[in-house]
Amino acid sequence: MRHATALPKPPAGQPLPENHIGQTLRTLLPYLWAYRLRVAAALSCLVAAKVANVGVPLIFKEMIDGLSGEQQVLALPALLLALYGLLRFSTALFTELREILFARVTQRAIRQVALEVFRHLHALSLRFHLERQTGGISRDIERGTRSISSLISYTLYSILPTLVEIGLVLGILFVQYDAVFVLITALSLTAYIVFTVKVSNWRIGIRRAVNENDSAANTRAVDSLLNYETVKYFNNEAWEARRYDEQLCKLEDASTRSQTTLAFLNLGQQAIIALGVTAMMWRAADGVVAGRMSIGDLVLVNAFLIQLYAPLNFLGIVYREIRQALTDIERMFILLKENKEIDDAADALTLPASQALPVDFDAVDFAYDANRRILSKLSFSIPAGQTVAVVGHSGAGKSTLSRLLYRFYDVSGGSIRIDGHDLRRLTQHSLRSAIGIVPQDTVLFNDSIYYNIQYGRPTASRDEVIAAARAAHLHDFIESLPQRYDSQVGERGLKLSGGEKQRVAIARALLKNPPILIFDEATSALDSGTERAIQAQLEHAALGRTTLIIAHRLSTIMKADRILVMRQGEIIEAGRHAELLAAAGEYARMWALQQAAAQLPQDAAITP
Repeated sequence: MRHATALPKPPAGQPLPENHIGQTLRTLLPYLWAYRLRVAAALSCLVAAKVANVGVPLIFKEMIDGLSGEQQVLALPALLLALYGLLRFSTALFTELREILFARVTQRAIRQVALEVFRHLHALSLRFHLERQTGGISRDIERGTRSISSLISYTLYSILPTLVEIGLVLGILFVQYDAVFVLITALSLTAYIVFTVKVSNWRIGIRRAVNENDSAANTRAVDSLLNYETVKYFNNEAWEARRYDEQLCKLEDASTRSQTTLAFLNLGQQAIIALGVTAMMWRAADGVVAGRMSIGDLVLVNAFLIQLYAPLNFLGIVYREIRQALTDIERMFILLKENKEIDDAADALTLPASQALPVDFDAVDFAYDANRRILSKLSFSIPAGQTVAVVGHSGAGKSTLSRLLYRFYDVSGGSIRIDGHDLRRLTQHSLRSAIGIVPQDTVLFNDSIYYNIQYGRPTASRDEVIAAARAAHLHDFIESLPQRYDSQVGERGLKLSGGEKQRVAIARALLKNPPILIFDEATSALDSGTERAIQAQLEHAALGRTTLIIAHRLSTIMKADRILVMRQGEIIEAGRHAELLAAAGEYARMWALQQAAAQLPQDAAITP
């Protein structure tokens, strides 16, 4: 099974492989195909607008020839003038109709892609999210969704209209004049397109380097700001600024190279256009002198050149933007291809709703990395409605139990069962709906306290939220705040103390009211008085529920139905509190050490 990894970084200076372009377009096409009728109508308006636009110089030619004749007939130029104005308006009308028809297609495609990427990121394993770089991923998604709009707009609003107009103009030049005009135009266009494609493909690698360094700089900035307090603790503002500036220097170099190569591309394009225009006008002027062409014909050729010049000049910019958009979209679609690692089986079952569900660990092996085993042949059971506590020193594998129970990872060997069902045979949604947790490290949303408590069950009423806050001994604190339940907790809950954040976590776990509860050091950040007050609430909440307590303070698990002592991924002792003390083993030794530590401040206070 392939592990989730950071996004691959393509070598700087390398063009985007053509097969990547095809894959990107094939991935995007279904989002547009859902609106194929609108797309077809928009394309019809596109063609109609260009036909009207090409018709304008033709009418203008007839007006010039009509007015420059020996016998000027006012009726015909007046009629042509009216038709000229109508065609001008028709060009604008069909262009805007195309915009109206296609606006919904573009915005819906952006919405659906962004939503799918968002859902996929939430479906990825914990391993991916532990290795991700949040700033870089957010920038990739932002650029990718924005580039969908750019790709669609440039393709349908610039590339196709220009190609349609070029085809119409070449047809008219071939029919009405000699083939030399067509040859000059075709050679100019071919030289322009070949030069633009070659240089733009070369520049794609440079643009990729700009994007990579931009994402890396953003990642460093976001990571540093998220860890603002740590930076302050160690007085490392200058160090962080230096690291950020190192990445900005790389971005500066890449951006400078991108800009200078862009100037080279623009100069080459202008040289090709200038040569083509000069050759066309020389041929037309020669035709007028020789009597093969009228003044109106000269005006027509010049008008065609002017009409082609603007979009053709813009075509180079559009091509570069499309290539850049494809590069940005490709990086976002790489996220969609990221292996989920943990996925529902095709015939996954829904865990039946119940107030008490037994949990069994059967010869469970697990390792985050093949070279470092965490659990080895671990077996124990939590009977329905009972409480089992797990203790042990750091690194014993205690917190891994909760991650496996939530199926953030799959076991390497053995199985974990709930109510007799292997977790791998259950839908993740029904599994996680049956479990509530109070984690050791509580991270809150940058929203109100009310929102963070209600997050445990978003459909809960305000009275239920307040009842959960009371049960977690949080209500009085909230009422003391100026905005009460609407008080903002700040980024990751940094406006609250560790104990306050943990009580919010306890409140939302109680609000969820699941049949299985996990307390992972649930009171570690609380003072002794608050811990004793909340301990009674936790014990009451555990009544009738299957409960797993991962604890460091042994005083909080004395009433557990069974206590397991872990060391290096194995159970070395098991029993009730009194039985383990009587056994005088590892648990008894840990108990003695904690009791001695609890008495230390008093002893120190009376020691002369």
